[in-house]
Amino acid sequence: MTDDPLVSLDDVSVEFTSGEGMLDLFSEPERVRAVDGVSLDLYENETVALVGESGCGKSTLGRTAIGVQRPTSGTVSFRGQDVWAAKDDGTGSIPFEQIRRSLQMIHQDPSSSLNPNQRILTSLDLPVERWYPDLTREERHRRIYSLLEHVGLDPASDFANRFPHQLSGGEQQRVALIRTLLINPELILADEAISALDVSLRVEMMDLMLELQDIFQTSYIFISHNLANAKYITEKSGGRIAVMYLGKVVEVGPVSEVVENPSHPYTQALKWATPELYDDESDSEFPLRRIDVPDPDDTPAGCRFHPRCGEAREVCRAREPTQYPVNGDEHTTRCYRADESHEYWQSEELSAADDWEVFD
Repeated sequence: MTDDPLVSLDDVSVEFTSGEGMLDLFSEPERVRAVDGVSLDLYENETVALVGESGCGKSTLGRTAIGVQRPTSGTVSFRGQDVWAAKDDGTGSIPFEQIRRSLQMIHQDPSSSLNPNQRILTSLDLPVERWYPDLTREERHRRIYSLLEHVGLDPASDFANRFPHQLSGGEQQRVALIRTLLINPELILADEAISALDVSLRVEMMDLMLELQDIFQTSYIFISHNLANAKYITEKSGGRIAVMYLGKVVEVGPVSEVVENPSHPYTQALKWATPELYDDESDSEFPLRRIDVPDPDDTPAGCRFHPRCGEAREVCRAREPTQYPVNGDEHTTRCYRADESHEYWQSEELSAADDWEVFD
């Protein structure tokens, strides 16, 4: 992993308009900020897992990182080149077409990227022909058959001549993965890429992704709502976990820090809610004020997690925390409790009347 980031997000926000329709002709449409002021660097051959509940903004952030979603504000850079400046007016030394090839995606539903009316060979051949026009048909097909065999789709000639509906879900996902890898991208967004698979196949698929990462020297943004899956793939690759909550990255760092020593109460809650990671003997009951996630259209003032947080105090309701280092700069958190000298420690605790509940 080099010192220079492969992709950098600098104070990136993404807003969407909601509530537009016939009944809203005389009212101002609401703006929902799906991603709010996120800065994150992604490096060569690195795996970063984005974790959080549904609706937290992790998919939007991932799509923004690979240049699919235009940010409302902030910048996204590929090897120092502003991605959207390259697209809009050709500014910079790296053409947008090269950026587009370098930043790719595999979906939760592999069939969405495979034409149901095309044989597997055709679906795999078309992107290779587009991006590598100098290769002959025989050279392209040799690469395709070799990779099909490598991922266990053997005999390759048999699988290459099937249609997507003739493959299982796991086989479709393998085809979708190698379809992306055949054009040699530098960063792949895997958006819930294993969540539709049976539990028995998830570890097998993650192991395959990491094996192919070593071969193709690519990076992954691995999106998951399951902290155990995020732990597995980042632990095996030496990667990082970034925890998102209502558009903010609230904690980011090495897996050994974030999972084994979570600093943000929301990360602690995710671990508490993950049976594979929760240890009854060492972890105490985790108190939450509320189970329900606040409406993204109306995010709470101050720390966004404070209405649900068992550690919240009055200062958490009044002001939003910035990023604080935890055991060095590699591990950061958006929680006042990481600063031993912060006024948080003298601030009044929220009253028991503030919808206090304990879930055990």
